[in-house]
Amino acid sequence: MAYEPKNYEYLKGGTLKGFSDSQLDLHFTLYKGYLAKLNEIEEKLTLTSNAKPNYSFNEYSELKRREAVAFNGTFLHERYFENLGADAALSPGIQHALEAQGGKDQVLADLKAAALCGPGWALLTRNRRDGRLHTYFVAEHHLGLPIEQDLLLVLDSWEHAFMVDYGIRRPDYINAFLENIKWSEVSRRFGVLNAGGGEGDLT
Repeated sequence: MAYEPKNYEYLKGGTLKGFSDSQLDLHFTLYKGYLAKLNEIEEKLTLTSNAKPNYSFNEYSELKRREAVAFNGTFLHERYFENLGADAALSPGIQHALEAQGGKDQVLADLKAAALCGPGWALLTRNRRDGRLHTYFVAEHHLGLPIEQDLLLVLDSWEHAFMVDYGIRRPDYINAFLENIKWSEVSRRFGVLNAGGGEGDLT
């Protein structure tokens, strides 16, 4: 069954401070491209023999190597768009978790630092091993993502997320992102995942 793109048009029209409609339209188009490639890869995998996988080259092997790129490229974007919306509705649970890590400002400063490590993604997660909040940098869409993480807040740090509005000024874009966090969504994810629901887990 093919994946269908979600509609994030509600983020346009000045809903987000510092994000133009042109920037958002470009980003939505890129997201749909990853989703289309995910559908293409999954369809081809059902038709391609896995009898002779090979490190150097094999069609099946190459599809499997790129499958995670298209999958994470699709669903990290959905998480990113869905945690945009600029509200301050922190639940007691996420508030307590943030305070345990030095407070919201300190955690967000660490997330910003992670996002400045390069093009890729910065993630705020709940680590299932220690139950604490962590920030991670993920290169491309699939390199460096630790296992056993519940995704709470997703920050796209690729140039395509900001070049229309900010040129090469990545720090300015990240500051705008931080002002547009939909904390009610982060709180929802934290509550669902803390209750053992596992919703949204990519690992």
